[in-house]
Amino acid sequence: MDHTVDEPVVIIGAGVAGLTAADELAHLGIPAVLVERQEDIGGLARTVQRNGYRFDLGGHRFFTRIPQIKRLWDELLGDEFLLRPRLSRIYYRQRFFSYPLKPLQAMHQLGALHSLRIVGSYLRARLLPCRRIDSFENWVSNRFGRALYETFFKAYTEKVWGRPCSQLSADWAAQRIKDLSLTKALFSSLRLCGRTPVSLIEQFDYPRLGPGQMWQALLDRACQRGQQIHLNTSVTGLVVGGQRVRGVRVRGPKGEEEWPCSGVISSMPLPDLVRALDGVTSAALDAAGSLKHREMLTVALVLKGRDHFPDNWIYVHDPAVRVGRIQNFGNWSPNLVPTGDETVLGMEYFCNAGDELWETEDKDLIAMATAEVAALRLIAAPQVTVGFVERVSHAYPVYDPGYHDSLSTIRQVLAPLTNLQTTGRNGLHRYNNMDHSMLSGIYAAQNLAGSNHDLWSINLENRYLEAG
Repeated sequence: MDHTVDEPVVIIGAGVAGLTAADELAHLGIPAVLVERQEDIGGLARTVQRNGYRFDLGGHRFFTRIPQIKRLWDELLGDEFLLRPRLSRIYYRQRFFSYPLKPLQAMHQLGALHSLRIVGSYLRARLLPCRRIDSFENWVSNRFGRALYETFFKAYTEKVWGRPCSQLSADWAAQRIKDLSLTKALFSSLRLCGRTPVSLIEQFDYPRLGPGQMWQALLDRACQRGQQIHLNTSVTGLVVGGQRVRGVRVRGPKGEEEWPCSGVISSMPLPDLVRALDGVTSAALDAAGSLKHREMLTVALVLKGRDHFPDNWIYVHDPAVRVGRIQNFGNWSPNLVPTGDETVLGMEYFCNAGDELWETEDKDLIAMATAEVAALRLIAAPQVTVGFVERVSHAYPVYDPGYHDSLSTIRQVLAPLTNLQTTGRNGLHRYNNMDHSMLSGIYAAQNLAGSNHDLWSINLENRYLEAG
């Protein structure tokens, strides 16, 4: 569409995609109003500040293969980026395994019998591949063998998603694992290649004060160019007339309001967007209700002492504890921790909104996380001085077996609305990284100015983002 109307574009959500869309619209000379239901910006990638401590909701590496996004990052922060070494390992049976796996190292640590079982299972998968690849379990087993799947994929994946791997779509594995190859890794370990390939990036950029520093810089620039933002404001409805969204109903500090708009860019979860639209069909509502999300809790523990372990983050494959991943924020940036003799660990737990873990009181979550740090023996006699809890709703769009059909139904409902763009991880129901979400925000803004980008094709490339 050509943007010739005086009313602003309403952007739903001041997360990564929404903020980038606001900045791009400002660049195009199109006024916009950002609506954010929380009191902070950055969405799933925001930096939380508590008592002088800063921590991520997850860890967010600033690495991209998209030149346009790299230029934008450098424009906004420049020298405020730190170049950080990457170290992430798997913790399994009280031992550390490199991630991605180094086959010879893993076999040595697992022992001869377990290693032979993995090799035999892998050869069987190569010789007699499964014909029906309809789940994460089948996809990974077919590619790496069932024994390796059960050792290094099953427990952690089921912690994250809260369901058997047989009930996860193969799309999830295809998107996140992509072209990583056990054969290539084994040849690399044996030095049978002409040169040793780098399996994943070995370093990445990271803002000195965390990702929130980037989002604040992006917001400041957009506002300097005339864009507006309303925090603590929720979208309750979208007014549809013909094939256009004519207005947005909101609830905020001023109560209920209806704002006219010339277009909408939405990064809110697709089920909420469908329910907010006037006049949607029961089939669309059913499809929206079938799309699921997984929530995350971050329990940030402040410990005495600094150099407890060198990792940026650790994947915990031990089923005896509930924690799934542990971030060591001082190893992301020392500036996240106000003193030089403390460590801040982010203990990440995956759950569903309203379940027992989600509803547990903060003090009990801090006690549980403290006990699990001790049980894992990652740190000798950990001394926790204080803890904080942050709940993250709609953290992960779920790729269950029926999600693709539901998504198709919703896309058919949204397609006729010529001035509505959905963007970001939740607006596309796709596990996008930050750079993909930012690109979708740019493309959404450009589409409202007359371009014709296909936002649904972003992040469909075959190559894994961090493959070397």
